[in-house]
Amino acid sequence: MDSARERTRPGRAGRAVPGLTSIERSPNTVKAYAHDLKDWFVYLIGRDLNWKTATLEDAAGFVAWLRLPPEARHGKVTVLPTVDHHCSAASVNRKLAALTSFCEFHARHSVELAGLLVTNLPAGHRRGSAATSYKPFLHHVTKHIAERRRTIKLRASRPRPHVLTSAEAQAILDACDHLRDRLVFGILLDCGVRIGEALACGTRTWTSPAAP
Repeated sequence: MDSARERTRPGRAGRAVPGLTSIERSPNTVKAYAHDLKDWFVYLIGRDLNWKTATLEDAAGFVAWLRLPPEARHGKVTVLPTVDHHCSAASVNRKLAALTSFCEFHARHSVELAGLLVTNLPAGHRRGSAATSYKPFLHHVTKHIAERRRTIKLRASRPRPHVLTSAEAQAILDACDHLRDRLVFGILLDCGVRIGEALACGTRTWTSPAAP
């Protein structure tokens, strides 16, 4: 166990976290980044793997490990297919993004990890180019530039926005102490515009009914 911890110990790997603080990333971002990397090293320690020589297969195993319930991650319990995933697809992708940033940081310091989770497609080979003639608006600018693509990414469904009930909307209106706030929220509620559109409205935007 001591030898495993020596190989997986963050050591110089931890230099990436203070770097985020130096460039004034928010404390919540730094905390989330450190927590995601902690999961990666816990996974490596449990399988006696070296973080400097991790492979794409190890990263794929990390994804499967994240989806397991914490009490089943030691591998001694068989998880039934009906058991819900512990980490959602969006959470796994966030942890993979942190791991990708970690690998690229150490690739700049002569640790060969840059190609672990990111690959570069040849110039001109864009997604869907073989199946359709569609080209994006700036294709003429980017067609000669290689495209970076994540090698592992789960498909995450977009959460549907919560629609306020009439009682919830009325409660918000009643809580507005300032007439201006009540007006802005009333515009959002009745017109269905975005906050930026509501704030951009001027006196010429509104038309009053003609006087009888």
